[in-house]
Amino acid sequence: MAPPFMNAYGLVTKILDKIIEAQQPERFTQDFLETKLGFSGGSARAFIPLLKRIGFISSDGVPTTLYSKFRNNDSRGAAMAQALRTGYKDLFERNEYAQDMPKDKLKNLVVEMTGAKPTDTSVASIVGTFENLKKYAKWDSSQVASGKEASKMLAPAEIPPQGHPPAVEGRFNLSYTINLNLPETSDVEVFNAIFRSLKENLLRA
Repeated sequence: MAPPFMNAYGLVTKILDKIIEAQQPERFTQDFLETKLGFSGGSARAFIPLLKRIGFISSDGVPTTLYSKFRNNDSRGAAMAQALRTGYKDLFERNEYAQDMPKDKLKNLVVEMTGAKPTDTSVASIVGTFENLKKYAKWDSSQVASGKEASKMLAPAEIPPQGHPPAVEGRFNLSYTINLNLPETSDVEVFNAIFRSLKENLLRA
């Protein structure tokens, strides 16, 4: 499979900037792209498949944790770096420092991978898309997720449940706090007696 790209790769940064500003949707749909982000042209339609390939949204359009982290100023760079490693996995397998390659070298590598002619428009689109996504990435290795952490970032973002956990049918979940005012004494037996009484009278299962 060829690396992800948009023919109109100049739209990549424009749409991503709008994603940062806009509220995160429950599902990233064509309607959201057109109505909320303001990109209604047919050239922008390829952006949704691109988001899926880089792990920003799931197959049904639900934003992942990676999408959420990208919208956060503090984690944006690491999130995009992870997205690039996800979407351009084959590229990074051929050169683990693909992000540092000069543009002409990157183009040559894309030609090698895809078997396309150097003059093929898809080659320029792949390189252009990668370069525009890369503008948001930070490559500090300590910030780029891997393994289980990366898998969590690619899973749909979850909103933690609110309120108290449900009670088991027929039972109540109770809790209480005990404050002790201990006497001033150096006699350890006094403390032993106090805690023994607590165990026998209050801490029974």
